[in-house]
Amino acid sequence: MATIALPRPVPRYRSSSPIPTLTHSINLDGINSSAACPIPIPNKHLPVCPPGPAPSDKPDTPPASPPTKHLKLQPQSLLYPPTNYKKVTHNSSAVYLIDAAGVAAAVNHISQQPLPEAGQVFPWLHGLHPANHVQQAFFVARRKALRKTPECYRGVTIVKADGNLSCSRLKSAVTTDEFMQTAMAEFKDIDPREGFSVRNFQIQSAKTAMLSDIIVYGEDADEVLRVGSDIAKAQRSRRQGLKALGHEVPVYHTFVCTSHFEEFEEHHPEIVVVDTRGELTGNVLDFFHQERVEMATMTKASEIGRNVWLGPTDDLSMSGPSPDDEPFDLFIECSDLGRANVPALKNIVRELDSGAETSQYVEFPSSGSIMPPSWPLTEADDIVESCKWIYNLANGIRPSEDEGEITDIEGDSPMPSPIETRTSRPRKILIYCTDGYTESSMLALAYYMYAHGVTVSEAWLQMHIDKRRNFFAYPSDVALLNSIAPSILSNSPALAHSAPQDVTQRIHDEPAWLALMDGSLPSRILDYMYLGNLGHANNPDLLRAMGIGQLLSVGETAAWTAADIAAWGDDNVCVVQGVQDNGVDPLTNEFDRCLAFITASALQLRAAKVGGDDAGEARGAGEEGVGMGRDCEGDCGDE
Repeated sequence: MATIALPRPVPRYRSSSPIPTLTHSINLDGINSSAACPIPIPNKHLPVCPPGPAPSDKPDTPPASPPTKHLKLQPQSLLYPPTNYKKVTHNSSAVYLIDAAGVAAAVNHISQQPLPEAGQVFPWLHGLHPANHVQQAFFVARRKALRKTPECYRGVTIVKADGNLSCSRLKSAVTTDEFMQTAMAEFKDIDPREGFSVRNFQIQSAKTAMLSDIIVYGEDADEVLRVGSDIAKAQRSRRQGLKALGHEVPVYHTFVCTSHFEEFEEHHPEIVVVDTRGELTGNVLDFFHQERVEMATMTKASEIGRNVWLGPTDDLSMSGPSPDDEPFDLFIECSDLGRANVPALKNIVRELDSGAETSQYVEFPSSGSIMPPSWPLTEADDIVESCKWIYNLANGIRPSEDEGEITDIEGDSPMPSPIETRTSRPRKILIYCTDGYTESSMLALAYYMYAHGVTVSEAWLQMHIDKRRNFFAYPSDVALLNSIAPSILSNSPALAHSAPQDVTQRIHDEPAWLALMDGSLPSRILDYMYLGNLGHANNPDLLRAMGIGQLLSVGETAAWTAADIAAWGDDNVCVVQGVQDNGVDPLTNEFDRCLAFITASALQLRAAKVGGDDAGEARGAGEEGVGMGRDCEGDCGDE
């Protein structure tokens, strides 16, 4: 079975087509009513008292503990108090000496400590600048105490003195530029002065550094000591400034590492991200690097038709999908500035057949760049004609009727040949764009329809499910391909022997979910889990067609008809209410329920795969996945 979860959607750069209102809609709020949450009270944590027997006249237990809100979480750190470390003074600032073993122990210890409650550190971590009245009004209008620096967290920040993180990098290491005004030896005033955001990820390193003991390391001992003393001065200055405002904060300290980096490599490799040679060790999960790896894997060139591949710009440097493959003969770049150029394709055919040894290049319009009001007949014809020439080139076909129209680079027509060449060597073609799944999607879908003789809906599903290709298209692409589908299919070589009325009937029988689709599909996160948005959830037939059989709705609920709910079943829908993507509502209390629902879905899928009576049954089970939802362009998504 499959699941799709839905946070509050964020408007996309290009607005999607409005979704028609469904009649007799029933809100999903009634699903899981026994587990439904009461109306949330922002930033409040209400204690729950389990039922029990009536209290006796003389209780045997000690008096009740004071209310939780009066208790403070005591953060644990091996660096506080710093009694086990030698104290030295440099430039009137006190720092403490620590070796590689001490650094490793502190980092490993802090990584195992429980995090404080979100309400104790947020919204302070969002950034509450006194001059930013919008941010202040949203977060702290009712609780001015939220402006105070949290005291429930004591972290460890690792700083590399020379600022070069391309080599000799420890786990979570940052540079002083992220949180220090180095010229003044003060912490940066990092809170945004204007604007509103609940996703100020760019300030998190600086904010947490203010709540941390800081360790400075590097190869130049003098530089390490200088940087350490500047940071200690900044810590003292900030503490004194807050004290003057009547706000006492914990005392944080600065430590300078006295060990060379080779000692970390030899004895503590578990915290080494990049070695002295600048190579990733693989011992620590680097999220930025992992994201690049995942993106490269997701968009890696793959074949969508014989000799026609779809991939990113990075594949231009490749001789082929693997070192043993033949190189690409033609690169088709899809961009906003590109135009369909059939004469150029014809010239390229002639150049390649004449023995050209270098790869050829041609441009094409990007997805979403051809808007409905600008659909000239010639532009639509050029799309179909381009698909034809790509197909001919990939399959080694030379239509004789177009021979006389081909011109060479100088614009001259070729000399007539006494013997017409009807076939030639098939050529390998790469359709590409920068990210490998956005700008190239319209051409890829159009070509897939032409080469395989499938309708618009079939192209979307087969590209994603059968070819396992991730792509992102726009509403205008759906409308465009629907408009030219009769021309594409009537010219498709795969339907050469089909009756015209049969082709027309296939187009007429397109499923209803196609009219509700904005061009995007839920993003495949795992084989059994997808991430979608509210628009996807409001198109249950599309989800079913993709093999998604369960819905996890977070913060938003889809409006389905009674028939939709009956078809899915109450057990296949989990609704988390009272949680919106607003930087205030906590989701942590719902994690267990959400994960249990997703895990049950994954176990059902695994059991279906293992227990299938035959290969076909197992394959059918494997086509159902879990989907989670968000509203974004594929960047995140169709990855």
